[in-house]
Amino acid sequence: FFHFYAGICSALKLTVPSHTIHGIEGQPLHLSVDYNFNATASEIQIIWLFERSQSNPKYLLGSVNQRVVPDLEYQHKFSLTPPNASLRINPLHLSDEGNYIVKVNVRGNGTLAASQKIQVAVDVPVSKPTVHTEPSSGVVEYVGNITLKCTVDKGTRVAYQWMKNGKRLHAGPNYTFS
Repeated sequence: FFHFYAGICSALKLTVPSHTIHGIEGQPLHLSVDYNFNATASEIQIIWLFERSQSNPKYLLGSVNQRVVPDLEYQHKFSLTPPNASLRINPLHLSDEGNYIVKVNVRGNGTLAASQKIQVAVDVPVSKPTVHTEPSSGVVEYVGNITLKCTVDKGTRVAYQWMKNGKRLHAGPNYTFS
């Protein structure tokens, strides 16, 4: 019984956000991580990896105690301030969408290890919409139809809603949407 209790007592608990973290393209993103343990530690190691679907995880950076060892390819983009395990990504790009894996190792009179995954989605702000009318004169008197076409150049998860005098338009005999 004592061994079982001691094992639980010295466990390493690693806490990360359980939901997908949304960041904005071109902005910094902070991935918040907490860990705690109740053992005497001679060394604390933090490792960050990144994986996109169908690809092997890539090493981003890591630290032992206070010394950070970046992958030189990404050293200007990712930062870590040990003993805090949180990761800062700056700036965020669409290609940064995927899973971030954090692993913490604590060496005392044995080694405790824990790892967690954080899912990151990158959002692109919607650009100002442009509206084209057909016929281009926009004047339709009594007969005929007019087509209004709305487009945006950039934006993820774009939803369109047409309004008239501040009220939502619904499909009916006068309006059709495509």
